[in-house]
Amino acid sequence: MFEKVLIANRGEIACRVIRTCRRLGIRTVAVYSEADAGAQHARLADEAWPIGGARPQDSYLCGERIIEVAKRSGAQAVHPGYGFLSENADFAEAVEAAGLVFIGPKAASMRKMGSKAGAKRLMESHGVPVVPGYAGEDQDPGRLQIEADGIGYPLMIKAAHGGGGKGMRIVRASEDFAAALESCRREAAGAFGRDRVLLERYVEEPRHIEIQVFADSHGKVVHLGERECSAQRRYQKVVEESPSPFLTPELRQRMGAAAVAAARAIDYVNAGTVEFIVGPRGDFHFMEINTRLQVEHPVTELVTGLDLVEWQLRVAAGEPLPLSQGEIRHRGHAIEVRLYAEDPAAGFLPGSGRLETLRLPEPGPHVRLDTGVVEGDTVTVHYDPMIAKLIVHDTDRPRALARLREALADCEVVGPKSNVDFLERLVRHPRIVEGRIHTAYLDRHLDEVLPPEEDAPAELLAAAAVAALLHDEAATRAAARAGSDPHSPWAIADGWRLGHAGERLLCFLHRGQRLELHARGHAGDYRLSGAAGEREVRAARLDGRWLDLILDDRRLRLRARADAGRAFVHDGERRLSLPRVGAYQAEAGAGAGGDDRVRAPMPGRIVLVKAEPGQAVAEGEEVLVMEAMKMELSLRAPRAGVVRAVQAGAGEFVEADAVLLTLEA
Repeated sequence: MFEKVLIANRGEIACRVIRTCRRLGIRTVAVYSEADAGAQHARLADEAWPIGGARPQDSYLCGERIIEVAKRSGAQAVHPGYGFLSENADFAEAVEAAGLVFIGPKAASMRKMGSKAGAKRLMESHGVPVVPGYAGEDQDPGRLQIEADGIGYPLMIKAAHGGGGKGMRIVRASEDFAAALESCRREAAGAFGRDRVLLERYVEEPRHIEIQVFADSHGKVVHLGERECSAQRRYQKVVEESPSPFLTPELRQRMGAAAVAAARAIDYVNAGTVEFIVGPRGDFHFMEINTRLQVEHPVTELVTGLDLVEWQLRVAAGEPLPLSQGEIRHRGHAIEVRLYAEDPAAGFLPGSGRLETLRLPEPGPHVRLDTGVVEGDTVTVHYDPMIAKLIVHDTDRPRALARLREALADCEVVGPKSNVDFLERLVRHPRIVEGRIHTAYLDRHLDEVLPPEEDAPAELLAAAAVAALLHDEAATRAAARAGSDPHSPWAIADGWRLGHAGERLLCFLHRGQRLELHARGHAGDYRLSGAAGEREVRAARLDGRWLDLILDDRRLRLRARADAGRAFVHDGERRLSLPRVGAYQAEAGAGAGGDDRVRAPMPGRIVLVKAEPGQAVAEGEEVLVMEAMKMELSLRAPRAGVVRAVQAGAGEFVEADAVLLTLEA
């Protein structure tokens, strides 16, 4: 086994590898960019070295700098994590050339999978089922149009080099092909440096099922079962689980055998994932092999009881696989969701900013958290905005889903917007509960799971007010006990006023609207009026994270937290998190500006300018395309009008809220 390993990555995967290495007695070396100088992975490792600027191309994508740090620090091996250089054959080769061990497959195996077109031909020759399509060298748009028309519609255009949902377009009619091809090629060139594409028949209502494989340098190849990742949005996985509720034992066996055959076809060593698209009748087709550890590997770990990072380390050190195929056991059901800093209401626009509050469920036998940030850290614009992976496990799928709902209810994020509300609604959706989701469902029916724009529920608003009142009274008592006269009448938090019963004014903000509640009473007995209506509260008690109260003769028990700045309540299905504002604080005025400007929603690079001064545009017409946080964003005219000025050019980096285009008044 190794004495010291360098992790050529960041975030939760770097933290994950560091923790496994620590358990095995292996020292770790972290690398970090200027933006990550205070990041968790840099703090957790035994030593950490700077490697460059905030942009990935200035740091985490600089293979020569990473190798230099590995040699100077005395590391014997490099773990690439996932993303960045993890599937870069040139980097793997350079690591080996430097006398270090690359913890992953050989460069030759990566190169066989680096081209989707070549991989498809190779798999077909080894008897692995593939989707009909075109993967030829001739990339002339006219030839591609002819091939597409021959395959038939719907079909999918896919970047031949790359993954992660980038450079993929579904085309449903011949007349839409040319525009989709241009967009796909542009995105592929920006993400992977190459714009070659392949065409495949599009399977309607498909399931996405992947098989975890492992191989050692002694010729042994095994699979560790499947993960179903059919709940997707724009080709990005949203829910991952194992085992799949769709597979029969017979289909599971056939797909496992096909995955092992695929790994043998490229002389694979170490961890990999063979991805299949599966039709409604159980017909399955090879998609690709991810030549690295996957983001969703924890679900496999929970159902097998194995540490896949430890297996990676042992295989890379030349040891045989710890278990044979017949010795691998599966137990129970595991589900993973990813908590992101993003705004579902704004098209899942990635977010950034300081995590002012980050509360997550307590890890335990049924709940696992993989995270690279803690409260107070900053989600930056330079990298993937994932906050944490939340993974649950129980004896069967219904129990695992119940665990997941409970765990999500314990999550609270204040700072950048998050997708917690969206995830809570999603895991209660009948398609998820019944195991009937397919990869296209969310894109077609996203409105069914997006949190609604609605007023604060009166019952939750009243509970939030009670939590705030109980907090304030407890804080007053604590301050009095710490003062010089703890028995002073001025330290009594009962709201009493000379000449009349005491009344307190509580103010919250909800979706920019000020909500006022008047409260009389103290110590858990109150009469509330105002935004929540007329309410009577008795026997309210805030104990740890739970609020017990009788509200209008109905006993309730809710998750609740409150402090001087915010009140949070959750009734098991709905959540309400409200900033508190001063009772006499003036309301903020409306923001400046109007509907004649197109602004950058976040920092990023302008990819394409599609309008010019004097041009007439329709409302909603695409006028610019920008790239930010590894995704392409379409910016559209806010109304019909004539372009007055374009204030950004292709290739230019712009800051958030920068005015990019203005319309004539």
